Amino acid sequence: MARLIIQNEEARQNALRHLRLVDTAPSEAFDRITRMAGRLMGAPVSTISLTDSDRQWFKSKVGADLVQIPRSEAPCHYAIQKDEVFVVPDLALDDRFKDTQLGRAGIRFYAGAPLVTRSGYGLGTLCVLDDKPRAITEDEKRLLVDLAAMVMTQIENQNAIGLIEPSSGHPNQYQLFEDLEDIRLNDPDGQQNGMLIELVSPQQGGHGLRVLGSAYGEDLIRHAAAVVRRQIGDDARLYHVSPTRCVVMLGQEWSDRLDRLADDLNEDLRHTVCCAGIPVTANPVIGLYRFQMGGVTPRDVLRRLFSAAADARRSGAPTAIYNETDDHAYARSFTLLSDLLHAPERPGELDLLFQPVVDFATGRCSGAEALLRWRHPTLGTVMPGEFIPLAEETALIRPLTDWVLNTAIAQIAAWRSAGLITRLSINASAKNLEEGDFAERIAEMLAKHDVDPLAIQLEFIESALVSDGVRATGQLTALRDLGVSIVIDDFGTGYSSLSYLQQIPADALKIDQSFVRALATSDHDRKLVRGIILMAHDLGYRVVAEGVGDQQTYDLLAAWGCDEAQGFHISQPLPAKTIAEWFAPRS
Repeated sequence: MARLIIQNEEARQNALRHLRLVDTAPSEAFDRITRMAGRLMGAPVSTISLTDSDRQWFKSKVGADLVQIPRSEAPCHYAIQKDEVFVVPDLALDDRFKDTQLGRAGIRFYAGAPLVTRSGYGLGTLCVLDDKPRAITEDEKRLLVDLAAMVMTQIENQNAIGLIEPSSGHPNQYQLFEDLEDIRLNDPDGQQNGMLIELVSPQQGGHGLRVLGSAYGEDLIRHAAAVVRRQIGDDARLYHVSPTRCVVMLGQEWSDRLDRLADDLNEDLRHTVCCAGIPVTANPVIGLYRFQMGGVTPRDVLRRLFSAAADARRSGAPTAIYNETDDHAYARSFTLLSDLLHAPERPGELDLLFQPVVDFATGRCSGAEALLRWRHPTLGTVMPGEFIPLAEETALIRPLTDWVLNTAIAQIAAWRSAGLITRLSINASAKNLEEGDFAERIAEMLAKHDVDPLAIQLEFIESALVSDGVRATGQLTALRDLGVSIVIDDFGTGYSSLSYLQQIPADALKIDQSFVRALATSDHDRKLVRGIILMAHDLGYRVVAEGVGDQQTYDLLAAWGCDEAQGFHISQPLPAKTIAEWFAPRS
């Protein structure tokens, strides 16, 4: 019985790419079948070809030197459209092929059996060619079909290696994607139910893998699989999608029982597990997602399951159902990251504003802080508090910081050319301190714009410096040796040990605005801020207060000997064109 060949070119291309066969090295396993086809069919040329978007690429070939030919000239292009052997008795008499590369090379006869996936996508052909016109018998057609089936078996066996997680023997996320795609084709409107089981928190998982090795994750997954089988039986389809996470897919019959099932699984999963001989207690959360496959892609199913599990972990609940409203935030984050990649290259998207800083002793302007703003083309103004943490989790933080530094240093040069002398504070990420050439790049920017290193100071938030103080110290020392001042930003945000102040080479502390804003009304904050100022001065640090919003707060800080201040009481952040006018009478 003939199979239905699905005429969806995009889906067919996706299936071909997923198999990871195109442009791969020759394979003896495929060559054996090709040689067999040539001998059994008495043909001087035989090939296994794959139909790419614009070419016919030969995975295996006997009797031919070609690597590929244009798809538009290939008989295989026609062969994959039906589930039957495609035959051209004489290419010289066929207008489609007589003036093609094959025809000009003297090929007269072609017969190809399509290579069809279980889902119905034609990938290419097993074909035989001859330099003489000929006919083909029904027995020969059946032989080609059988040999093509052998090719597909080899492809499926080879691809299965990438569909099984070796550590557990369970299907991995790629098999999950394939199975979901099959559901989409066969039952697009049916109710599906997914559960993502995260057996331990990411922090606990990372620590366990470091201490106990791969056996940690393997034993946890085995434990989870056994619990799932006891609770669900053979109905469960379990996929191992990360070292300590698995996905369970269930059909419509489980829809009404899914919440109760998740609770029961969560309870059973908390039993002690022996990992590499060490007893370990799992700390599971389960993300739930009910969906119809016709309305979502396989990758979105997994992403939404991860989202639900993350919601459960964040809230402290044992389970959480996928929440579309919450997921919009993740979708927005993805959009921001995608667009941030090219934002530094697009004129007008990224911009710097400058907030003046005043010296308490003189009352005059002592400098300014450069503040990054992003005018997203569709989302409007996006504040750095939203997109900087996202960039810090990716490699985007390096080019973004470079753009800020280069733009700020160029602005200093422009101001100095106009006779305005000022010091500029520039925010950088502690992630930049992990870059071995960070100080060197700043030195190059300063030299490029002929700016004295004393004209800039770099601000790093306290929490980030403390989290990796040893690694940060080397780059901070190199920056100070260059002449750049270092400021610990957001000081006072929760560290009980201040021993890091003896290790980090910094010049100033900037008191976090959450303490400064309430000075006029909070006795507790007044004592805390006054104590910070006294301690910092004793340790040799200059003290800057940010978030100064009224005259009373300004006067209190001045009375306590604070060195500098910034905030809306002094000035809001200003564009470069305006700030020169603000500076002039105060410098």
